[in-house]
Amino acid sequence: MKRIAALLLTLTFSSFSAAATDSFKICWSIYVGWMPWGYGSEQKIIDKWAKKYDLDIEVVQINDYIESINQYTTGAFAACSMTNMDALTIPAAGGVDSTALIVGDFSNGNDAVVLKGYEELKDIKGQQVNLVELSVSHYLLARGLESVGMTESDVTVVNTSDADMVAVFPTAGVTSVATWNPLLSEILNMPGSNKVFDSSMIPGEIIDLLVINTEVLEANPNLGKALTGAWYEIMATMSDAGKKGIAARTEMGVASGTDLAGYESQLASTKMFYTPASAVEFTNSAALKTTMKNVAEFSFKHGLLGDGAPDAGFIGIETPAGVFGNSKNIKLRFDPTYMQMAADGKL
Repeated sequence: MKRIAALLLTLTFSSFSAAATDSFKICWSIYVGWMPWGYGSEQKIIDKWAKKYDLDIEVVQINDYIESINQYTTGAFAACSMTNMDALTIPAAGGVDSTALIVGDFSNGNDAVVLKGYEELKDIKGQQVNLVELSVSHYLLARGLESVGMTESDVTVVNTSDADMVAVFPTAGVTSVATWNPLLSEILNMPGSNKVFDSSMIPGEIIDLLVINTEVLEANPNLGKALTGAWYEIMATMSDAGKKGIAARTEMGVASGTDLAGYESQLASTKMFYTPASAVEFTNSAALKTTMKNVAEFSFKHGLLGDGAPDAGFIGIETPAGVFGNSKNIKLRFDPTYMQMAADGKL
């Protein structure tokens, strides 16, 4: 997903080579499902797990999501948090073999198409739609149009920066936008706005991942263990129903520019995998392979798999349910190994 903005959270690591190293950097950007990394750093949970495996892991906040992925792709960092679509269209399309180490959540209403003065998605025909072009918003729009028997040829996409989306919506002539939270929440509070399609209608398709360079992971399995162990300790704290959980979610909310109520509102439209067992179950499902097929087909149609890609299956995507695409050119791997270790209590 190209949530092209500081709204999303990114994890990256220090410069690396194929040789093993015990020092890594991770960085993150603001997004509801990735706030736990900042919290884990502040609360020294990352340090705790790094020390367990004799590693040095530094956490740094990064405000430019796409630039972080670009730098990961060029080899400046060892890992990065990104969506399934971005993992395919940036590092994988760039030839970087990457592994989804942690499947953290999927958007379950955080992304939506909003019409002004119209109440049904079918009313969008002939309209201009303001969105971040070639982003998950664009993908969501395409899936929504498909659900009502339309295609992108039935609308006109207007590429609009996420930074301008809230300001653009109330202006004359703008009748339709596709965007994500927290922008979505602001727009839905404006007069005449109607949410006509959202990511809960395509559950499990816009997925937030921690992606790591496959070579680096193979050379440094303890890095995979430390990050996964830290993540699920944070998840346990964050999902606690008592004071501990409230304090954690409050801290994450404030860090993301809102408060506890605002953050919990965003969590309500996010399917968090708080337990490793739930993440493993999702990753092992046949539905994941189908989702990645849909994402690959959208990406190919829009030229996001590279100039030399002859078809949507040019890049192999490995899932537990099988490979979609070219098995001789696998560049994106959904591997539940480390999440399963966490589920089994073996970290």
